Amino acid sequence: MNVKILPLGNVVKSSDQAYQWEATNGDPQFEFQEWQRLAGRRVEINFRVLSRDPIISPIKIYPDSGEGLTESSAITLELFENGIVSQEIVFPANLKGLRFDPLSHKGFFSILDMKIKLLPAKDSFYISTLKKINKKLFKKNVAVTTNSLANSRSYQAWITAHEPRRDEILKIRQLSEKSESDPLISILMPTYNTPGKYLKEAIESVKNQIYGNWELCIADDFSTDTELKEKLIAYEKSDPRIKVVFRSENGHISAASNSALELATGSYIALLDHDDVLHPLALYCVAEVINKNPDVALIYTDEDKIAEDGSRSDPYFKCSFNYDLMLGQNMICHFGVYNAEVMRSIGSFREGFEGAQDYDLALRVLDHAGEAKIKHIPRVLYHWRLHALSTSASHESKPYAQVSALRAIAEHLDRKGVVGTVRQAPSQNGFNQVCYALPAILPSVEIIIPTRDAAKLVRQCIESIVEKTDYKNYSITIIDNGSVEEATFELFDEIKSDSRIRVVRDELPFNYSALNNRIALASQADFVCLMNNDIEVINDNWLSEMVSLAIQPNVGCVGAKLLYPDGGLQHGGVIIGVGGVAGHSHKRFPGSSPGYFARAVLRSSMSAVTAACLVVRQTIFKDVGGLDEKLQIAFNDVDFCLRVKNQGYRNIWTPYAELYHHESATRGYEDTPEKISRFNSEVDYIKSRWGESLLRDPCYSPNLTLESEDFAYAWPPRVENIMVK
Repeated sequence: MNVKILPLGNVVKSSDQAYQWEATNGDPQFEFQEWQRLAGRRVEINFRVLSRDPIISPIKIYPDSGEGLTESSAITLELFENGIVSQEIVFPANLKGLRFDPLSHKGFFSILDMKIKLLPAKDSFYISTLKKINKKLFKKNVAVTTNSLANSRSYQAWITAHEPRRDEILKIRQLSEKSESDPLISILMPTYNTPGKYLKEAIESVKNQIYGNWELCIADDFSTDTELKEKLIAYEKSDPRIKVVFRSENGHISAASNSALELATGSYIALLDHDDVLHPLALYCVAEVINKNPDVALIYTDEDKIAEDGSRSDPYFKCSFNYDLMLGQNMICHFGVYNAEVMRSIGSFREGFEGAQDYDLALRVLDHAGEAKIKHIPRVLYHWRLHALSTSASHESKPYAQVSALRAIAEHLDRKGVVGTVRQAPSQNGFNQVCYALPAILPSVEIIIPTRDAAKLVRQCIESIVEKTDYKNYSITIIDNGSVEEATFELFDEIKSDSRIRVVRDELPFNYSALNNRIALASQADFVCLMNNDIEVINDNWLSEMVSLAIQPNVGCVGAKLLYPDGGLQHGGVIIGVGGVAGHSHKRFPGSSPGYFARAVLRSSMSAVTAACLVVRQTIFKDVGGLDEKLQIAFNDVDFCLRVKNQGYRNIWTPYAELYHHESATRGYEDTPEKISRFNSEVDYIKSRWGESLLRDPCYSPNLTLESEDFAYAWPPRVENIMVK
């Protein structure tokens, strides 16, 4: 069917005869005519998009299933050479509306030859051959995908396409049986009145492991269910690797776990809840890591949810160990495997931390062994049972768990000698916020703002800093790079009366890196804050928050949460590799959205943050040589952060420093041949410097896409094929 699209917002007919449309801002929107015909249908959509400017951000379709248009339900369309889009999509049956966003920047563009072909419903053959079809069509610059983040059907397709098949698992079992190194892994399982169905599935998932050198240590915590005891005794008799102890009193999860630990003889201890399920490859993958890293202290994996009918959903594709995220949430959770010697040396599970006993354990292992001995397996090897009483369904089902978590984090900070308090993260049940204390004598901060004219924006920026910033020990240096407008000079004369503000004239050609370097490298302040002139402060404690992080040991750059004027998220940290070089996490999600597993509302270590608002210790800025002046406009902040990271510092993005970013309001877009050429050369430069490391951001999962900024599934994932090891 030929398709017409109707302008919905932020788009008008073009005044440029070469193009159909003009986007009046960075969010042009269309509505599909006769979208009702698409409800519940599998379709193939084809069109070509042409733009006067380079298209960097993804093209998206937003289906409304009655809950409004959200980033979590958006479908990302892959753009191939010559602007071609050819993609297969399954629309929800309860479709209430359909929006089309062809690009994410203002300017002139055309949408040509749009057609939608209605396809038959999916069958098993389609699912099983999806990956093969994808590979063939990719060479022709088209794609077949269904990678909507919140679509459980899509996740099932992802599982089918990318997890080892049954015949492959059998081959891996043969490899496992020939392995020379065979560490014994003890699995701890406390039980208490466990429903028979769940208990059976949990134990059978252990017995079905392709790796055979395990023991299952079960401690029943004085269950009142008499049938449960009979079942446990039967299991113990059925397999010599299963050990059971019956406690004489109910002591709750920590005491029961320690009772199970007393049965364990393995060199590594794995934790399995009594109603959850292990993937058949779980112990095999763990043993591989142990063999490659004999001194590893803690191993963790990705996880998802499993329903009573066995269907899987909601995968948590985790990143490598992320200290700042760990303080906000227990990112280890499932499947955690611990070095037995380390675990016993720190006192095992502590009573009084029920509900967060594994969180407390992981933090104490971290303090004892260090981050280098924590390893992540980027595979879903644990299926968390989804039912009403499980914390997988709601953090509110076990409110005492957060109380225990806050105490565990507070004691961790005490052990490290860090001064601060811990509280529930704002408006986020089950998550945490560390409030770091500032010293009595506040470190000095020099806020550096380059500008050329734009008096209205500069006034807004300066006034918001002066009026809203509760941190007192700061100064502002405005770099005047060739202003010519009278209104600008009048503003400069006006603000010079404030002793904290100075204006420095710089007549050299515009080079963002050089402008900042000439001030920041010579600064006498303890910290420098790089800031765009189109920033507007929202919350009073933005600078206090950023400095409180930047003064912590081993912290390099600190970035803020930046919002578009309409409240959408502009910057949630930088993901390396997105779009080929880097992209902004959760870009254009609603500002209040938790994002992917709360990563848009919790602090996180990031490989990079934007220099639109960045705080860093002046000595660090100087030690790494400042911004690379060969990168005049693009990616100088990404390159700078990566060099800081390579010096052993961690960069942090914080959601607790909020500012508006009126993006590209003064310097404009890359819309001339000269600007486009410079941009492309800077892309080539940063790719040549950082190479394949751009595809391996440790703060992001290889199971998530590099084609968009919305944490959609990678198709295929960037994980080594387990069959070729």
